[in-house]
Amino acid sequence: MAKEFWRWKEYNWKSEDIDWKGGTTISAGVDVGSVSSQSVILVDGELFAYSNMRTGSDSPMSAQNAMNWALEKTDMKLENIHYVVGTGYGRVNVPFANKTITEIACHARGANFMYGNTVRTLIDMGGQDCKAIQCDEKGKVVNFLMNDKCAAGTGRGMEVFADLLSLSIEEVGELSFQIDEEPEPVSSTCVIFAKSEATRLLRDGWPKNKVLAAYSSAMAHRVVTLLERIGIQKDFAITGGIAKNIGVVNRLQKEIGIETLKTDYDTQIAGALGAALFGKVLAEKARK
Repeated sequence: MAKEFWRWKEYNWKSEDIDWKGGTTISAGVDVGSVSSQSVILVDGELFAYSNMRTGSDSPMSAQNAMNWALEKTDMKLENIHYVVGTGYGRVNVPFANKTITEIACHARGANFMYGNTVRTLIDMGGQDCKAIQCDEKGKVVNFLMNDKCAAGTGRGMEVFADLLSLSIEEVGELSFQIDEEPEPVSSTCVIFAKSEATRLLRDGWPKNKVLAAYSSAMAHRVVTLLERIGIQKDFAITGGIAKNIGVVNRLQKEIGIETLKTDYDTQIAGALGAALFGKVLAEKARK
């Protein structure tokens, strides 16, 4: 079987320290994105379990699979969860959700939890689009902007390049710095044209790492133009899968002259985490 260079790791996790049976409020968030789906379960507002997997062609099934995988080996069942919030572009297709909330609101709330209440500007670099969000100290959205629907500057764009260059998606960030000098960014922001340009550069004798550096630089610059339109207020954070790609993140930081906040949490679960936090509040409100 041919290696799928674009394929990133899928995984689940559960806390060994929390006894969910002693919990008062169990809430969950399911984020069905264009490329990946995550499910997060909280027990009294603490992270208990989560999963991160590829979104399939069937959104309701992707939501169910993500939830099942988060529940795996926890002894918890779906009916033990008091409130479920669906988010992401496929949020209306979470069959067991009590409510749906936009991914913009959920990412802001999730970033507030993951990075702390000093976050004022964040970028959600998702699978098919990129969102610049401003929020207050409670993680409430104040303003936001989205890029046009184009895979450039997104996770899907990076997958296309990993496949084109036959380089593992997990390694592209590191590899993009294995160059003698930083090249000019690829000129096109459209992933189809950028791919054609990259193919031409390869034919001209450019090494793969240099082509990757040129595309990573173009991705970073595309995000910077979005940030400049909304205005960057400190502190600044990144959510989504591309936050794990130092090739894009380091170039982005250099261009804006601001260092991004760091977190021990998985940046890909921000949307589902925010949804679960909203779920906790809604469950408690319903109880009153």
